Amino acid sequence: MRARQKGFTLVEVMIVVAIIAILVAVAMPAYQDYSIRTKMTEVMLAASACRASITEVYNSSRTAPAANNWGCESGISSKYVQKLETDVDGVISVHVQGIGGAVDGSKLTLVPLKAENTPAKTPADLGAKIWGWSCGGTGTTVAANYLPSSCRGN
Repeated sequence: MRARQKGFTLVEVMIVVAIIAILVAVAMPAYQDYSIRTKMTEVMLAASACRASITEVYNSSRTAPAANNWGCESGISSKYVQKLETDVDGVISVHVQGIGGAVDGSKLTLVPLKAENTPAKTPADLGAKIWGWSCGGTGTTVAANYLPSSCRGN
């Protein structure tokens, strides 16, 4: 009588290892993109105080601040934000660091809009309502696939 086999054969174990390797090969790039998008969300969050400050100046001021003088540029650096700059029209440029890959050293821009797809300009639009913000437009050097979904295409 032949003894009964207990456990797995080497071939069965190798098949399981191959299946796991294929799953990891497919999942890792997707996870890495997700991880970068999550960190980019934190970068956008760092600019939110500046968006509020610029919106307030547009809504209530009659004099335009100079570049980097909108009252929100200092003390913004963090693990993922190297620096935050504003121009004379209130366009926010966030310089990215510490995320990894092609994103490090890139820039995300946020533009105040007076109407859909119409950037606000100082001093002409001071006192006008800011309709919204355009994210990831001209001046942005972060690849679109790394931007949070709320920032892509608007």
